[in-house]
Amino acid sequence: MVSTAPDHRIRLPVLRAALLRQTFVHWRFPPDEVQRLLPDGLVVDEWDGAAWVSLTPFLMAGVRPAYVPLAPALAAFPATNLRTYVRWLGGRDGVWFLSSEVANPVMLAARLVGAPYHFADLSVTTADDTMSYVGTRRGGSPFYRLVVRPGPRISPSELDIWLCGRWRAYTWRLGTVFEIPIRHDPWALSSATLEDLTENLITAAGLPPPGGEPLVHYSRAVGNVRLGPARPAWLQDLMSST
Repeated sequence: MVSTAPDHRIRLPVLRAALLRQTFVHWRFPPDEVQRLLPDGLVVDEWDGAAWVSLTPFLMAGVRPAYVPLAPALAAFPATNLRTYVRWLGGRDGVWFLSSEVANPVMLAARLVGAPYHFADLSVTTADDTMSYVGTRRGGSPFYRLVVRPGPRISPSELDIWLCGRWRAYTWRLGTVFEIPIRHDPWALSSATLEDLTENLITAAGLPPPGGEPLVHYSRAVGNVRLGPARPAWLQDLMSST
């Protein structure tokens, strides 16, 4: 299992969920191609001189507001993130979402904290030991079709941990960078074989088409996902220094 632990606590989570049947497809990119898409205050986090961009389709289950104990959870629904890996100038690492597709319009409320959520027609299906993910953004042209064959569990490498052991997301709102802390159970990662992939989410986000063979992971489930309140990253710097 990926064992890197979060470096923060979330005393008052605002959202709880579980992530199911998640695939990660990771590509290397020139750092300058990614940096030009980031807001001031965020810099590309590099591994071996490269930026990385990941397509991550999954199912969200048990989504509910953490501060309303009796609130019913939403039915499971597909979602897909296109993300890259960044650091705040204060040094904290995290992810930056280039785009996020969701099949439940309730999740569009995340736009209030700057998350780039889009309503989309998405599906996640299984057949003949493969996982298939299909998505088309409503009212736009971005789409993808991804088929992978999950393999055996792996002992994660340092790169696997670097890609999957991320415990905060950054967003842009009101002219500043916001930081959202995340905690969840450790990832149990498996290898996966890419059977088919057609997509234009990457070019729609402003990047060139990826080159080279991607690194692919699969995880059957991760539970106890908790998201903390969004705060300006500069305010988190002040809080950390006191």
